[in-house]
Amino acid sequence: MRITLTSVFVDNQESAFKFYTDVLGFEKKQDFPVGKFKWLTVVSPEEPDGTELLLEPSDNPAARSYKDSIYEQGIAAAAFAVDDVQREYERLKQLGVEFKMEPTDVGAAIVALFDDTCGNLIQIYQAL
Repeated sequence: MRITLTSVFVDNQESAFKFYTDVLGFEKKQDFPVGKFKWLTVVSPEEPDGTELLLEPSDNPAARSYKDSIYEQGIAAAAFAVDDVQREYERLKQLGVEFKMEPTDVGAAIVALFDDTCGNLIQIYQAL
């Protein structure tokens, strides 16, 4: 068993795509219509055949409630591994990313938490 796809609920697929590619540096993997929305996925350029992240519309009331609730509680919707949290934090800050938690040593990792502009909190982490 392997994880090949996971998702985050987003307010607007096009805005999310721009943030996840232009700011975070992911690359488009799949993009095709599904009803009034798209099946729109991104991947890490470091692993183009790796796990895909689906930018899933949050227009469903249950999805919106879930997304809003975990955001309000400060819970990350996804976590992305980086080699150097401090360097990535500084790069993203220069691009205008709003961090909710600066790089923090939590024992087994250094973590930071930011707003993805699409209704989610995202964690980046560096394993120690």
